[in-house]
Amino acid sequence: MRGGSRFWRQFKVPDRITAIHDGLRILTWPRHGAILFGVVVKKDAISPIDPIAYAFEQICSRFDQYLWRKYKAGDKQRGIIVMDKATYETTLQNLATDFRTIGHTWGVVRNLSEVPLFTDSRSSRLVQLADHVCFALFRRREHNDHQYFEIIRNRFDTEGASMHGLHEKLW
Repeated sequence: MRGGSRFWRQFKVPDRITAIHDGLRILTWPRHGAILFGVVVKKDAISPIDPIAYAFEQICSRFDQYLWRKYKAGDKQRGIIVMDKATYETTLQNLATDFRTIGHTWGVVRNLSEVPLFTDSRSSRLVQLADHVCFALFRRREHNDHQYFEIIRNRFDTEGASMHGLHEKLW
């Protein structure tokens, strides 16, 4: 979007940047109550571990812990992870099943109701919004451009002074 590919080519850069800002601001609307989870991984920092598997384990465990805190507070809802279609779909579904049966580094996932659902981001505004979150995290780390991240900074899962919803492994 920011780079101006396809549909976005017809708009000037400032207009594309404004559109990204507007999209991210939707997440800050109180009525939506959006809680974000994100993982930023520098591949060299975790080598030889697969960065996709590492990031997925982090997301699953953090989302599960969030849902566990809600459960203990009387909110018994369960969660589902929705992701953009990808070549690693089968791998992540198998990992999710393992996390629910065998467990992951920190225990067993108990609050996810299903393996991840994969959908084409072109068909899902929700997944497009998640792409904006990823873009904000990418621009912050790769280009020291904080303008997008600052909009959503307070939406990552936080308990007290601890931000659980954002994990960064950069060294």
